Amino acid sequence: MRLKDLREDANLQQRVLADYLNIKQNTYSQYENGQRQIPIDALIKLAKYYNVSTDYLLGITRIKTPYPKK
Repeated sequence: MRLKDLREDANLQQRVLADYLNIKQNTYSQYENGQRQIPIDALIKLAKYYNVSTDYLLGITRIKTPYPKK
């Protein structure tokens, strides 16, 4: 997953995103390292936060742009 790259590109610490998701920093770290799967609601929040598609976060596509809203 691309969470770490996005976070580092934005010069953010894990604590900031953990607070945004209302979880512990350790849990967020496990998301980044692939030790724990991200719940769908957290995945959607992160996609909105970074303005990318969930498919991009999941590694399905290389295109960052989110899909247009209907």
